[in-house]
Amino acid sequence: MQSDSDFDKRLGQVWEKFCDDLKSAGDLVLRDTTPKNQVTRATGLRLLARNISLALQFELENKDPEHPELLHYFDPIRKQGGDNTDALYVGAPINGQETYRIAGLRGTARYFAVTVLEDGETPWGGGVVGTLFGPDLEIGPDGHFELILSPDAHPGNWIRTTPGSYRVTFRQFFADWETERPMDAVIECLTAGPEPPPILSLERLSEGLDRAANWVRVSTHYWADKLDAWQARPNEFIAFAEMESAAIDATPGGTPLISYWKLPPGEALIVRVRPPDCDYWNCEFGSYWWETMDYRWRLSSTNTHQAALEPDGMLTVVVSHDDPGVANWLDPSGHEDGYLTFRWMGAQDNPRPVCSQVARRDLFDHLPAQVPRLNADQRAEQIAARRAGVRKRFKG
Repeated sequence: MQSDSDFDKRLGQVWEKFCDDLKSAGDLVLRDTTPKNQVTRATGLRLLARNISLALQFELENKDPEHPELLHYFDPIRKQGGDNTDALYVGAPINGQETYRIAGLRGTARYFAVTVLEDGETPWGGGVVGTLFGPDLEIGPDGHFELILSPDAHPGNWIRTTPGSYRVTFRQFFADWETERPMDAVIECLTAGPEPPPILSLERLSEGLDRAANWVRVSTHYWADKLDAWQARPNEFIAFAEMESAAIDATPGGTPLISYWKLPPGEALIVRVRPPDCDYWNCEFGSYWWETMDYRWRLSSTNTHQAALEPDGMLTVVVSHDDPGVANWLDPSGHEDGYLTFRWMGAQDNPRPVCSQVARRDLFDHLPAQVPRLNADQRAEQIAARRAGVRKRFKG
């Protein structure tokens, strides 16, 4: 057994390495492809800081597949990878050899899906090995459900795991933020022993901090690199699979259409599309870092419940640096570059929105006369409803 002084020396080295690794991740913010906009660069540094806690959750605190916990990933202050403004993502580590039971109340989110995935080339794992959608989930009259994850077949709700399985993820997308309720469930490894998790060792701490620092660097670079690929085709909606061949834990049941936007002051972007018949759709809006804007205080999305459509069913979304009084306004929040995503979940077709960029002073010359509008009081009510919905979703 090493002496206390040797232990303390090694402990200090572990911490210094963790800090140095995080420091090197900051090169991302200052690279040439990063927009020169000062808000974008400041939020890039904040992105790195925000994701430290997410990395620690994945790589140190909730890493043990024999003692997993269902914890949420993103929230209003911890984001990346095009986090859906409507979403609550919840997941836990698993492995393909054990048997797990997940039980609780399903909730009432408009879109609900659970996926089991394998490790892979991306920061969020590799290919999906099993999916169960909300309508296919057997639920009791009181809303209670049980789901088994295992390599062997089980009656009822069951997803088969593979030797490479490493994570289970629940996606809940809320259309009506104020009334829909999130899932309340727990996970248990049925084949693990009764022993508690092992006491933290220096070796485990060192390994976890190394993995966490690497995850921060790799994950943030991954998404910024991906958006750089979209920069070459601004204002064009392109499916993720058309730009990325590596298997990833993508949202099942619909292909997100993503566009890169670049909006200098004095200009506005008009996006028009006719939403298809589907179980759920949304339009989400974010920065160069593939983070949604602050959806508690600013208009950064709309969806199948929130959007105001024109009489013929068309949707018009306007991006501008000031509020034009259009119902479906998206607020760039000081950014001049970023992404815009549409998701049509459970749709038979996949319409691609059409963009037109115009001078802000000429905006209403390019909008249909019937485009829905809001006054200042209605806008304030819209923001207040969003804040109430966010509090309800993340109250736990």
